[in-house]
Amino acid sequence: MSLPAMHPRPGNLREVAEEIERATGLRVEILGGALVMSPTPRGKHAGSIRRLRQQLEASMPDGLAAYEVTSIAMPDDFDDYCTPDLVVLPDTWDNDDDWLADPLDVELAVEVISKSERAAQINGKNGWYAAAGVRALLVIDPRVGRWALFAGPAAGGYAELIEGEFGDPIALLGPLTMALDTACLPRYDQ
Repeated sequence: MSLPAMHPRPGNLREVAEEIERATGLRVEILGGALVMSPTPRGKHAGSIRRLRQQLEASMPDGLAAYEVTSIAMPDDFDDYCTPDLVVLPDTWDNDDDWLADPLDVELAVEVISKSERAAQINGKNGWYAAAGVRALLVIDPRVGRWALFAGPAAGGYAELIEGEFGDPIALLGPLTMALDTACLPRYDQ
């Protein structure tokens, strides 16, 4: 499928990203001024998201909810935004007309690594979330059966890192005082 030739004006990158999404069905994010495209989750990737969402919703504190296909804005940058696989926000998001959530409202962002993602892409996203001020980021990696929970956004990254393997529970940070079961998460075939 070919896309119309587009020459973005400064501050117009978001319009280009939206046009690419409409034309291709790919998920598009703008991270640090760069367009990042990925296919929509399916199979084991989508199954991991579903299983995590079910666990979050079963123990979610009042006033919070888990959302898919919700993008987070980079403060002070009209173009930059990221779309995690899951995001925990105040449930008032149900009635919000905006499509970009304020990163300071995010209690947890969840990224499930795709089979094709490279280390540089993963590290770039982690840094983006910290720079935006997202309090906690959970990265699930079905390629190797590991997870990482980042917390405390600081200059250059996150101040805290807790890591484990599939099978180890993930003790989330307040106000999400629950543990996620990772034994149920599928691994990608090698």
